[in-house]
Amino acid sequence: MELIPVIGLEMHAEMKSTTKVFSKGENSYSDMSNSHVNKIDMAFPGILPLVNKECMDKALEMAIILNCKIPEYFIFDRKNYYYPDLPKGYQITQSTKPIGENGKLKIDVDGKEMEILIHDIHLEEDSASLDHYAYYSLIDYNRAGVPLLETVTEPCMHSKEEAVAFLDTMKNIFRYTGISDADSKLGQIRCDVNVSMMEKNSNVLGTKVEVKNVNNIQNVSNTIEYEIKRQTELILSGKKDEIVQETRRYDEVTNTTIPMRSKVDAIDYKYFVEPNIPPIKITDSLVSDIKNKIPILPNEKKLNYINLGISSKDANMLIKNKDLSDYFDKLIELGSDIKTSINWVINNIQDYLNKSSIKINEIYMTPERLKFIIDQVILNKISNKQAKELFNETLNQEKEPNILIKELGMEQLNDMDSIKDIIINILDRSQEQIEQYKNGKTNMFDYFVGQVMKETKGKANPVIVKEILNNALNER
Repeated sequence: MELIPVIGLEMHAEMKSTTKVFSKGENSYSDMSNSHVNKIDMAFPGILPLVNKECMDKALEMAIILNCKIPEYFIFDRKNYYYPDLPKGYQITQSTKPIGENGKLKIDVDGKEMEILIHDIHLEEDSASLDHYAYYSLIDYNRAGVPLLETVTEPCMHSKEEAVAFLDTMKNIFRYTGISDADSKLGQIRCDVNVSMMEKNSNVLGTKVEVKNVNNIQNVSNTIEYEIKRQTELILSGKKDEIVQETRRYDEVTNTTIPMRSKVDAIDYKYFVEPNIPPIKITDSLVSDIKNKIPILPNEKKLNYINLGISSKDANMLIKNKDLSDYFDKLIELGSDIKTSINWVINNIQDYLNKSSIKINEIYMTPERLKFIIDQVILNKISNKQAKELFNETLNQEKEPNILIKELGMEQLNDMDSIKDIIINILDRSQEQIEQYKNGKTNMFDYFVGQVMKETKGKANPVIVKEILNNALNER
């Protein structure tokens, strides 16, 4: 029996905005509990929600990007359930008319393009966060009322690689548009993962298992991998009935999923239209204005890079990090050589950022300073080896590279007469090596080049060295 995984995702992203979605409470991360709350977040008696227009516009922007069908009105609903982290006893969300339905998004999976179908996207308020201890729990209301954009896919993915590619693409879109910082370390992205197994050539879905609140993309990958393995082993061993519709959680310590509660019947949340927020008309002019403000997105940026002669692999690496991509764009805008720049940004800048754990806007090596170093190599004023040393010293000492070139004695030797004298001197004392070269041992040429570079402490222009050396050897 051949089994195929069927995966659907419910991605929650905390949105960027000055205030929360239904209150004037500050919407920013804080390590201090209960510091960003007000009477609306705490559900004091007589409170009324205040709709955040910025969040509505950004939700509409994301619905447009995902090619969704847009409703005529922005309508909010009450989702009724009680839990300690939900102060009001209900959540304001969208169910009757989500801001976007029946959308689609093209993603790249290991070089192959595929389309992910979007069931809906809707705007809602986040709940408070709970910290559980042995004998009690504490509630932090900072997160209560934070604007949350939930994107629900159809069960259309069949591997962890596809799910990860979708989440990576979504994360990049959020960052490129400024809709969300999408930082999983700050809890700004969470995912509910739905996994079932289906027999090949069948259109009957297996029993769906939902894993709640998986908090980063790597854990989503681990969750899918574990659930596929667990469910497959049960089915193939004749224990299919042990796969029940339930809610599970991912355990980071064991890399497994653990049962939380059964889900035999769908929960009746008794949705009804939120009476304190009237329907808000979505005009054609509003949709048009938001469309015109959508910035260049990752897929479009990738095509632009490829048109510049950058490989698809390098383009993918650039667009995955908006800040790195912006850095590279600035470098090219300054007139830096494209091919050389892409190598420096991907291999040196990115490597330094990974090792130092700083953000690119904090790095001393600005695009202007990196362009200076690149230009010195192109103009044959320093060698590639010297450029790497200059790069490292500029970062270590936080000094201008033009000053360090002089302090480190890196000015390249380009004087042809001086280089010729050095080469003649080396050849005069290397008769045995010359004979080996003449007898067919051509790698001796590199030996002579090395001797010149050693003599000049790496300062001699290698292009000039090779030209003069070749002529000098032919004359002997």
